[in-house]
Amino acid sequence: MLHTFVAYVEDLPGVLTRVASLFRRLNINISSVTVGRSERPGLSRLTLVCEASEEAGHRIRASLYKLENVVDVDDIAQAPNVTRELALIKVAATTKTRSQIFELVEVFRARIVDLTSESLMIEMTGVESKIEGLIEILRASDCRILELCRSGKMTMRRGHHTSSVLKAMGAGPDETPLAAEEAAAVEPEL
Repeated sequence: MLHTFVAYVEDLPGVLTRVASLFRRLNINISSVTVGRSERPGLSRLTLVCEASEEAGHRIRASLYKLENVVDVDDIAQAPNVTRELALIKVAATTKTRSQIFELVEVFRARIVDLTSESLMIEMTGVESKIEGLIEILRASDCRILELCRSGKMTMRRGHHTSSVLKAMGAGPDETPLAAEEAAAVEPEL
């Protein structure tokens, strides 16, 4: 089962090391990690994707809450969400292959962000399968990929907001009907 954990962590040195060490201790591989500034000053948004059983997912979430500097954690893999990934792909381009690459970029709704006499750089944002599709087509059409850089997955819930988002929006405790349910989900059953 795929889990996507979104955690708000204090923007301090060593936090990512603590989180990675937790996954190492639990013997669970992180397949994607993305960290960046959040809408909350002093906090970073950390998105981790891993494959684990449902029981292990509950254990991971509870263990993340226990870590120093972790403020909030949500497992949103099963919730309606929007997930995107960014890829930068540098491709060798000659005068003969350049027009073919431009056509592929247009079909995949990507963009050319850098162009030199011997290469070009493609920027693409989308779901993982769309990015994989472009890479596969580039390789199949004998375009030599010189360099490939991909971000981890970035994910947000659709519509429904977590209690922390509702609080940030100024909602009172009576306006957060799922707050009690979310709090109960944090406590693992042992």
